[in-house]
Amino acid sequence: MIHEIFRNALARRYEAIKAQYPTEGRRKWRLRTLYESWPTTTSPQNPNQGDASKSIAQSSFDTDHDPLDQLLEGDELGLIIRTDFTNHEAWDTFSQKVKVAQKELIFELTGNGPGPTIMDASTSEDSTMKEEANDDADEEESDSSLEISDIVKILDPSDEADKIKLTNISNIAALRLFNDVDIRPAPALPAGTKRISPPNPLIDLGGWQEIYTGKNLWIYDAQSNADECVRVVSQAGEFYGTASGDSWRARHSHICELQFNMTHQGLKIDFNGLDKWDWNERVRNIQESQNI
Repeated sequence: MIHEIFRNALARRYEAIKAQYPTEGRRKWRLRTLYESWPTTTSPQNPNQGDASKSIAQSSFDTDHDPLDQLLEGDELGLIIRTDFTNHEAWDTFSQKVKVAQKELIFELTGNGPGPTIMDASTSEDSTMKEEANDDADEEESDSSLEISDIVKILDPSDEADKIKLTNISNIAALRLFNDVDIRPAPALPAGTKRISPPNPLIDLGGWQEIYTGKNLWIYDAQSNADECVRVVSQAGEFYGTASGDSWRARHSHICELQFNMTHQGLKIDFNGLDKWDWNERVRNIQESQNI
């Protein structure tokens, strides 16, 4: 549910911004509205003040089309995004291992015994930016007893323009493409701690934090070719000083189980209150946060 203060800003300015930038889409229009309105957004006096938990009729900023909506229509909980295209062999090995781990977990969750081997894994074409359907499910005709969808969807674009758009993409850029922006009160400031300076919307700007909702994002980057890990992207900061878009790395064998537990078991990775997120990625996000 969109925070009430942001919803009010959308009600005032979304349609005008949409008319000003007609070739964009819902996610970009919402982001532009947020950044245009942020200077006049007052700091919350109560952490729960203005939380729009009550039912509100849907508006155009809820229902308008976005160019990437078609990629997110499935029931998968997370999205693995390929952002490095220099080593096809490494990518193929990684994606096959993810598919095997996913099938094994689904078999376990549905009580169907041991999962398949790598030789049994689907070799179907992964999702592209223009063809959203992940064909793996269509090829599992013999697994008719499975009652749950794939846990993660794999995005491996084939169109050259789409590859360029995703190559070496930052976490915040990916969130803005594939998730919807919102705000919340910034995490509580620990006693004896000063607010960050300079302020930044991904951490704390006027007492508010830019956050994201939607499928969890797992980013395959250049480093993934060697370590077979992906960046696990945070949709919001965990505690004060951490940022929306922070990330840490997870191995291919853990992705599906982590995603399932994050969604259905409430699993949270907080490193026991220690700031162990990737500092370089945080700096990159902060530097890019004003690029609308």
